[in-house]
Amino acid sequence: MKHLTILVPDVQTGPNTLSCIIGAYHIFTEANNYQVRHQKNPIFTIEIAGVAEQSNFVNGLLTVMPQKDISSISKTDLVIVPAIVAAFKKIEGKNALLVDWILAQYKKGAEVASMCTGAYLLASTGLLDKKSCSIHWNAAANFKELFPKVNLKAEKLITDEQGIYTNGGGYSFLHLIIYLVEKYYDRQTAVYCSKIFQVDIDRQTQSDFVIFNGQKLHGDEVIVKAQEYIEKHFFEKISMEDLSKRFTVGRRNFDRRFIKATGNTPVEYLQRVKVESAKKELETSRKTINEVMYEVGYADVKAFREVFRKITGLSPLEYKHKYNKLGVAVS
Repeated sequence: MKHLTILVPDVQTGPNTLSCIIGAYHIFTEANNYQVRHQKNPIFTIEIAGVAEQSNFVNGLLTVMPQKDISSISKTDLVIVPAIVAAFKKIEGKNALLVDWILAQYKKGAEVASMCTGAYLLASTGLLDKKSCSIHWNAAANFKELFPKVNLKAEKLITDEQGIYTNGGGYSFLHLIIYLVEKYYDRQTAVYCSKIFQVDIDRQTQSDFVIFNGQKLHGDEVIVKAQEYIEKHFFEKISMEDLSKRFTVGRRNFDRRFIKATGNTPVEYLQRVKVESAKKELETSRKTINEVMYEVGYADVKAFREVFRKITGLSPLEYKHKYNKLGVAVS
């Protein structure tokens, strides 16, 4: 039988930390039970492990007492790293021991899966350098700044590379658990768990959940002003050449600084601002797709649809049908 370790952070915890721990324990336990009911052996021995006798959550309202100290687990096969606080800057407290232990276990052959902002702990090991990683879209800018060597894929719901798994934010960790159940058990068990826990199986993207807020904490005041100009005039025809001249910066240097500051080219940033405005209209109004398209500055239906799908993973009409109950009859 394989060994599964669900980690309990020492500090830097939030409400979702507890959700990840309980959710993982519950679903993997049910997967084991399903195996037994079908005359098969359970796949995992499941243990919750940490670095303290107890860890407090939600301002001390809830407490978790790990079954084991990580020092007593010499070898495991799969490590689950739950979410931690989103406002992460550096490892604190005994979480440093968790980082060292995760690295040691991976070197011994264990696979590691981080949930949401648990990617901060996983990235602190160095194991994510030059590898793909997903995280909650709202933490993406901070993560990118702290771990520039990681190939961040914030639009992805799940990444899977060289025995390391990550997933997007919020309760999407449930999708990662179902994904791992299929990998370690079988498709039938994964489908069963998805039905029992009512989690959509095979979901691949979190793009349509993203709320785009331009990253402005980068310290480049010229680029901040350029961002603000784009956000105020996105519905107009904006020439990036003219925009760079407006702020007396050469075009190549302007593009370079813009990408460094925001993670997007100026054109990509403009597209994201346009699509974010379009999303809000599609969510709340009865306007047609064409009306929304013209309002955000597009004249070509095909171009608008392609950019919208690239950013959200859905067509404008699909997005409207999903998020606007009042306007679904209007296209």
